[in-house]
Amino acid sequence: MNKYEIRTNQKKEAIIQSALELFREKGYTNVSINELAATSGVSSVSIYNYFGSKEGLVKECARILLRETTQAVDRLLNEGIGFKEKLMQAVALCAEMPNKLMEQYFSKEAIDDQVFVELFSKSSGEIRMDILGAFIDSGREEGAIDASISTETVLEFLQAVGGMQSQWVTASEYKEKVGELYKLMLYGLIGR
Repeated sequence: MNKYEIRTNQKKEAIIQSALELFREKGYTNVSINELAATSGVSSVSIYNYFGSKEGLVKECARILLRETTQAVDRLLNEGIGFKEKLMQAVALCAEMPNKLMEQYFSKEAIDDQVFVELFSKSSGEIRMDILGAFIDSGREEGAIDASISTETVLEFLQAVGGMQSQWVTASEYKEKVGELYKLMLYGLIGR
């Protein structure tokens, strides 16, 4: 890497760290590009150049926060267990992590910012679909997923199933429902 690339990476990292801190404390709506620029020591133009918009910065923050989940799922892909078990573990990881991050990482003010929650959820959903797409391809290669069903259709099905999670209030209800949905997803209504 030359000096320019090193400096660019340092600026991006400073912006991301400032954004994570400000979004955690204030949410999305109450943070301006100028405030992000001032706290990260860069110009507002740099933020637009690197991330395109404040929304693009939220997407990058979601990617950074979900990195641990992504790495866990990558390790899971290479484990010597059956595809069904891999898929169940991956779906569980992808379903739980965004909500855990919201609760553990962000302040009440940030969580109350509906625009921020929607942007973060959308970004983490895109990352989740990329992860699950890799599992679907792996399952197809192993013969565990019907090759006549497109990856897109399987992802849409999983996304629809994931949308039901917002209706589950308690942790015990969540665990019970997820277990039932796994069975339904893997074995269908007939159960064979």
